[in-house]
Amino acid sequence: MTRLLTLLVFLLGSALPALAQTPPADSHAGHAMDAQAPAAAVNEKLPPDAAGAAAALKQSSRHQEWVDVAVPGSTTNIKTFVVYPERKDKAPVVIEIHEIFGLSEWVRGVADQLAEDGFIAVAPDLLSGMAPNGGGTDELGDKATQVIRNLTPQDAMARLDAVRAYAIKLPAANGKSASIGFCWGGSTSFNYAVAQPGLNAAVVYYGTSPSDPAAYTNIKAAVLGLYGGNDNRVTSTVPTAEAEMKKLGKTYEPHVFEGAGHDFLRQQTQPEANMKATEQAWPLTVEFLRKYTK
Repeated sequence: MTRLLTLLVFLLGSALPALAQTPPADSHAGHAMDAQAPAAAVNEKLPPDAAGAAAALKQSSRHQEWVDVAVPGSTTNIKTFVVYPERKDKAPVVIEIHEIFGLSEWVRGVADQLAEDGFIAVAPDLLSGMAPNGGGTDELGDKATQVIRNLTPQDAMARLDAVRAYAIKLPAANGKSASIGFCWGGSTSFNYAVAQPGLNAAVVYYGTSPSDPAAYTNIKAAVLGLYGGNDNRVTSTVPTAEAEMKKLGKTYEPHVFEGAGHDFLRQQTQPEANMKATEQAWPLTVEFLRKYTK
């Protein structure tokens, strides 16, 4: 028995240092725990944070619905959350591209705020059909961050194109369209501006910029970039985008908010600078979208 205990202690002692040095599987993995942060104070002019999204959705008076959008050449329909604004005239469409976690409650909360600000908000679950049973984000749960790596850029663009084609034909739509994305979705929003010449505007929340200078020649949409000052992994890609868009005479407006971290719109209370960034970034977002989709 003594020899067995000695062997177990030795094995545990050898394994622990190795485990401590194992890097996280994904640079975004830590965000999943951020939902434990206290909810930000309710401000009806801002989207809710992660902790306040459920209450905001429940209290909303706007029309919310789920639709299945067909993708040409595919047997998979894209489960999509749609929120309509309350206005007397036709509205522009804003396609909201989710984070690496998939179509979360928080993403739907932001969609509701977009509708409050006058847009038809369309939030597709780009992980639709990728769960083992053919489901999407809800069925994948914590595995969403792994499975999303199997979504090729080509498939993501095809799914976004299908959603955009559906949305701009809605009777309440004015024919103009924009994209907005966060983190993984922010990068995808920028890439969608490259891929879809019919897009009028693209908003990038803390997503990386295209690395290939040639990609910028395809962009016809105006692009707004919103970044945390403490997020160098992302902000280090801004100068390339700024230089290339300027060279080509295209609209790119980057804003870097001092002291804010990655994911600041979702986690508005930690660190403190995240709330200040949110209070500055969202009005810029609404103004920009209104300007280029009117």
